[in-house]
Amino acid sequence: MLRTRTSLSTWSQERSMKWLVLLGLVAFSECIVKIPLTRVQIMRKTRSEKNMLNSFLEEHDYRLYQTSSPGSNITIFPLRNIKNMIYMGNITIGTPPQKFQVLFDTGSSNLWVPSMFCTSQFCSSHVLFRHRESSTYRPTNKTFSINYVSGRMKGIVARDTVRIGDLVSTDQQFGLSIEISRNQEVPFDGVLGLGYPKFSFSGVIPIFDNLKNQGAISEPIFAFYLSKGNPEGSVVMFGGVDTSYYRGTLNWVPLIKAGRWCVRMDRISMNRRIVACNAGCEAILDTGTSLITGPRRLVDNILRFLRAKPRGSEHYVSCSAVNTLPSIDFTINGINYPVPAQAYAIKGSDGNCYITFKPIPVNTPREIWVLGDVFLRQYFSVYDRGNDRIGLAQA
Repeated sequence: MLRTRTSLSTWSQERSMKWLVLLGLVAFSECIVKIPLTRVQIMRKTRSEKNMLNSFLEEHDYRLYQTSSPGSNITIFPLRNIKNMIYMGNITIGTPPQKFQVLFDTGSSNLWVPSMFCTSQFCSSHVLFRHRESSTYRPTNKTFSINYVSGRMKGIVARDTVRIGDLVSTDQQFGLSIEISRNQEVPFDGVLGLGYPKFSFSGVIPIFDNLKNQGAISEPIFAFYLSKGNPEGSVVMFGGVDTSYYRGTLNWVPLIKAGRWCVRMDRISMNRRIVACNAGCEAILDTGTSLITGPRRLVDNILRFLRAKPRGSEHYVSCSAVNTLPSIDFTINGINYPVPAQAYAIKGSDGNCYITFKPIPVNTPREIWVLGDVFLRQYFSVYDRGNDRIGLAQA
C-alpha cells in the first residue's frame, strides 16, 4: 500500500506512501486521452513469490504504445497493476524520452522519479533519470523533502518535458529523488500526483495544472475505471468522460473544500446497522491507496463484526465464509455505495481471505476514511477540477 505526503502539517500530507472530469453524460471522444491499466494478482511476501513477480516483469516487457478507437481520436496507452492492486503506467521525461513506470495517485500532487544522484538502495533496482542525456533538462535551485510513515525522501526539483501518451507538458517541474528510505523491491519507479496544487511541494505546479494551462486538455477533468478481475482493461482518462465505462447515473458529490479530493460521507453500515461514521465523516478518494483505511477503533469494530482473525498486522477469514459476509455500505450524499465481501476479502497465497480494512497509521482530529482501490474498483470515479466535485457511478 502506498501513500505519499509532504512535510507540511496537515494529515493528508502526512499519510503513508503506498508502494506495491465535468463531462458527465456525454463522451467528448475527440478530446479524451485514455490510459489503460493492467492488473496483476496479489502476491504475498515469500521468496518464491518475489521471484515470481520478478520473472513476470522480465517476461512481460512493458512497452509504451498507442491505439485509437475507430472513428475517433481517443488514444489508449497501457498501464498495469502491480502487487496489492496498485495501478500504474508509463510516462516519459526528457528529450529524447526516458521511460518511467509511475503510480497515478489522486492522493498526492507531485511527479517524482529517481535520479542518477540517488545512492539509496531503492534506486539501485529502478530506472534513474539521466539528466545529461536530455537536451530539454533544466535545473532549479529548489529542494524538497517528503515524509512517509515508514520512511522519507529528499531530492531536488528539475524542469523538463513530460509526456503521458500524446499529452505533453513542456518545462514541467518535477522531483528527482536523491535519498529514499523505502523498500527497493517496489516495481514502479515514481509517483504522478493528480491532487490540487495546495499540497504540492516547493510551490511546484502539478502536471495536470500545466496540461490544463498549456491547452493540452479541453476540460479540467480526469476519471478512473479500475477493473475488478481482468489483468487488463483499467483506464485513466483525461479531458472528458467516456460513458461506456459506467452504468446508470453519474452522481456528483461536492468537495468539502476545494483543495483535496475529500467529500462528506453520511455513514458506513452493514446489514442496515451503522458501524462507523455515525454522525457523518470525511472520505478521501485515493487511487494511490490499495485498501480502505479509517480510525483504528472503528476499523477494529468492523473486523470484529466480520469475525476476522489477526495474523500479524493483517486480519483474515476463511475463504469458505466469504459468501456469508455482508456487503459494507458507504453512504455518500444520500446514495449507498455497497462494497461486497468478494471485493473487500482478498484471497492470499496461504488460502485465507484477508480483509482489506486497515487503521490509518496516524491520529486525526476528525473521523477520516480513505477509500482506496477496494472501493474504486466498484465505482467509476470522475474528478472535476472545474467544479470542485467528484462523480461516482457503478463501474
